[in-house]
Amino acid sequence: MPTPGAASLAAISYSLLVVRYRVLITGRVQGVNFRAACRRMALQHGVRGWVRNLPDGSVEASFEGSADDVRQLLDWTRRGPGLAIVADVAVQAEQPEGLDTFLIRY
Repeated sequence: MPTPGAASLAAISYSLLVVRYRVLITGRVQGVNFRAACRRMALQHGVRGWVRNLPDGSVEASFEGSADDVRQLLDWTRRGPGLAIVADVAVQAEQPEGLDTFLIRY
């Protein structure tokens, strides 16, 4: 059986260290500075990805980073910024993409 090359080993170790989740946040989460606060929290925790408002009034985000950093951001989304009233946070695991920044999408 052939041994994996350096690129394969790097891809394997990256996927073991990095997690990615798609998150859907519902409640009073638009018009309360949720996206800007989410971006600040993501940058503070070294999480990459994006956040955007959806037409139905919810907020969708994608978080990618170390499991601990992403968990801290997920915990924050359950509260949100001061004026938010979070009703639910649905989380779905995805394959990491190797993102390098955190954006607010419009």
